[in-house]
Amino acid sequence: MLYLPTLISIIEVLLVTIPILLTVAYVTVAERKTMASMQRRLGPNIVGYYGLLQAFADALKLLLKEYVSPSQANLILFFLGPIITLIFSLLGYAVVPFGPGLAISDYNLGILYMLAVSSLATYGILLAGWSANSKYAFLGSLRSTAQLISYELILSSAILLVIMLSGSLNLTVNIESQRTIWFIIPLFPIFIIFLIGSVAETNRAPFDLAEAESELVSGFMTEHAAVIFVFFFLAEYASIVLICILTTILFLGGYLYYDIAFVVFDLIQYNNIEYYLEYMAKEETWFSNYLIEGLLYGLSLGLKSSIMIFVFIWVRASFPRIRFDQLMSFCWTILLPMVIAFIVLVPCIQYSFEIIPSNISLL
Repeated sequence: MLYLPTLISIIEVLLVTIPILLTVAYVTVAERKTMASMQRRLGPNIVGYYGLLQAFADALKLLLKEYVSPSQANLILFFLGPIITLIFSLLGYAVVPFGPGLAISDYNLGILYMLAVSSLATYGILLAGWSANSKYAFLGSLRSTAQLISYELILSSAILLVIMLSGSLNLTVNIESQRTIWFIIPLFPIFIIFLIGSVAETNRAPFDLAEAESELVSGFMTEHAAVIFVFFFLAEYASIVLICILTTILFLGGYLYYDIAFVVFDLIQYNNIEYYLEYMAKEETWFSNYLIEGLLYGLSLGLKSSIMIFVFIWVRASFPRIRFDQLMSFCWTILLPMVIAFIVLVPCIQYSFEIIPSNISLL
């Protein structure tokens, strides 16, 4: 028999994991519909109303396919690679705060945890490409590893600048630090650099050199099919959603919304100011108010993250793929010097105006 804390932990994980997997499924449909609109096409519109069940039809097709593995492959690592990639793509959601106190684990080192988890997902790609015993898959995994390691340096440096403003590695503290002003306003150049690094970190066009079908057939997943391919597919879109949520948390205020929206919602609900004030004074209303406020927090985070996902889709539909040498040169000769310059500039400005966060100044 399961103990109550264990059961509660399982329920918490399911409450986060199942909506995330559904979100990943519908992000694929949203991407296809959005790109179809940009290219004057219809996109999925047959399976379900307005094509809303297309993702489940694709998943069912892949699950029912016969699996054929290469005869010369290292089968253990061949299967283990996609599983590692998917698991570490989903582990990052454990520290995402969907509201004040609404996180599976509110780690004080939440940002460090997300960087570590995203780094470990690279091993799954490397193992899958090497174990397939295919030159295309191996070249794709090498490209992906070099790309992810390079652009992770850009991401971590940009996050360091956000930490300089908030003074904490805790994601909730970073969100609450933006109640006065979102960090995108003082750190707009860093936001653009972080966005470029995010696109490269998730292997998305125009930085999808690891999956360049014109050069490498399908990159590191060339030999994978059926169920194992689904793992790679889910991991890619789960990483996109996670990096968009992280961008929202670091630069766009996360779950924060203007408190006036909550008051207006209640005024519309009760339609009487005096009755509203009297009703709010009663102790019995705390649960309903907390529930409504939690929903508003979640809607705020979801809306901002959806805008960032749309930007990812927009970038894919707008820019052509660049060469691999251009990708690496852009990282090391342009983005990295810019980030280092900001790492020097921002603390100087903070010290000059005596606005260094207390958590950092005490160290």
